[in-house]
Amino acid sequence: QVQLVESGGGLVQAGGSLRLSCAASGPTFSSYAMAWFRQAPGKEREFVGSIRWSGNSTYYADSVKGRFTISRDNAKNTVYLQMNSLKPEDSAVYHCAAERVDRPYRYTVSHPLRYGYWGQGTQVTVSS
Repeated sequence: QVQLVESGGGLVQAGGSLRLSCAASGPTFSSYAMAWFRQAPGKEREFVGSIRWSGNSTYYADSVKGRFTISRDNAKNTVYLQMNSLKPEDSAVYHCAAERVDRPYRYTVSHPLRYGYWGQGTQVTVSS
């Protein structure tokens, strides 16, 4: 069982940066692929990016590619989302997620159902 807690959200001006952290509990964190999603009011949950268990492969949504970077430190059971050049449309609650144990490959990496564990989220607000 994996429990996830996000932190690092806040209010930032457009063009600024934030780094989100996702602390995971559980002895097998390093075996899970991880992802970040976001959800703005009145919108569906949106895939932001993912990282494989080894950290050597990442995948991003087109909307954040080149601005956001995902990394992980398995020794600290933590995954990060570095967000640069933030825009007002990046405002949302950001959730981290850990890949489900039961046949995750039924779903693409950007599909929410690929992930079986979710954090409560952290709010990011970008002012114009």
